Amino acid sequence: MPNGDDTFTMNIYLNGKAHALEECLTISGLLTSIGLEGKPVVVELDENAIFPRDYAAVWITEGMRVEIVALAAGG
Repeated sequence: MPNGDDTFTMNIYLNGKAHALEECLTISGLLTSIGLEGKPVVVELDENAIFPRDYAAVWITEGMRVEIVALAAGG
């Protein structure tokens, strides 16, 4: 949480790369922040698949490994 000087940084791993967040986010918030809101995606947190119905209720915490795979139709 904020440390008194109005700055906040939380570090996670997003698709295998370090990624800093400037606020606490749910999965829905993260998807919005990276431009994937409403897109068909699969999300895993620390190797556990998360159901889309839970995206708004599941909070991302420090050090989590988040994998997001965008689904694409085609043949």
